[in-house]
Amino acid sequence: MQHEVELFGFDSGNRIEREKLFDRLAHKLQNVHRDLTFEFGPKGPRREFVISAAGMKDAFPAVVELARSAPALERWQFIAFRPRRSPVNIVEIEGKRIDPKDVTFSLLDNGQNAGLYLFIPGFQKGNTDLEQIGYLLLDEALGEYDVETRLGLIKMLSPETQTDGERFPLSDLPDMFDRLVSRLERRSGSP
Repeated sequence: MQHEVELFGFDSGNRIEREKLFDRLAHKLQNVHRDLTFEFGPKGPRREFVISAAGMKDAFPAVVELARSAPALERWQFIAFRPRRSPVNIVEIEGKRIDPKDVTFSLLDNGQNAGLYLFIPGFQKGNTDLEQIGYLLLDEALGEYDVETRLGLIKMLSPETQTDGERFPLSDLPDMFDRLVSRLERRSGSP
């Protein structure tokens, strides 16, 4: 990796140089597939380099191939798709900041697929920043791969919206989702 030292210590470097480096890295990934993106895990003895499809299923093969062909580097762990994170982090985009503690959900079961309503403070239909935040929160709670492959309906709503079903804090989603998916898979006989 040509800029391994710079990337590993990016959080202590010059902001402008860091942004230039990130732009070059993003450009290289988008040469492989237009929807590829990346993120870094916290700095430690090893640092995660997460290759993401930005939630676009047609980019999944490129993510898998890049992660599979990544070089073995002592200080880096290459990860395909945004992994589950616990606890889920606060997400901020364009000045809009959502704390996962303020987000609730209702899990839906139509007998074949899991789905959910995600209740985000301040959400209004057409608010793309809050919608993007919602998807990033789901990626952190469930992992990007499960959000895109095991979750059917995803509907983002304001907390004031009246719906059927009990609401739970976002922190309960991983366990409840895993139990529901396991039940659905047993019913259908798939792995």
